Amino acid sequence: MSERFKSRKSWQEKLENPPAGLPKVVKVPPKWQKTMGGENILVPTPLLVDELIRKVTKKKLTTVGQIREELAQKYRADSTCPLTVGIFLRIISEAAEEDRHKGKKQVTPYWRVVKNDGSLNPKYPGGVEAQAAHLEAEGHQIIPGKGKKPPKVADFEKALV
Repeated sequence: MSERFKSRKSWQEKLENPPAGLPKVVKVPPKWQKTMGGENILVPTPLLVDELIRKVTKKKLTTVGQIREELAQKYRADSTCPLTVGIFLRIISEAAEEDRHKGKKQVTPYWRVVKNDGSLNPKYPGGVEAQAAHLEAEGHQIIPGKGKKPPKVADFEKALV
């Protein structure tokens, strides 16, 4: 578990016990529609996001955008809330690492989720270094970041599910 943030709930509890009333499709105020991607957006649960990530097999990748699109289609929404998906990715990754520390062999392969441009996520446990190590172990080539830009997976489009 990350030592930076202390919580009364474990990451696994956060994963399994979403806020009441989720998932739900909500109407977005007109001034937010362009940013949020439509009039009706899905606010998912962490387990819905986790379920999609668990389907990504070794040597394959998915993007945050693909996850959001698939969930939106499933719930007949225009889009899926980018903020909650980002928060849930953090919860999923931390819960997976909790499980790994408890000795579980099969954990959610969160490291296979890259940003829409193929870049790595610095908010995952261990940062981009740990994600790069997982991906390189599965055969992906990592292109180093430049300046403030994070590293990316080379030719990531070829590995997308």
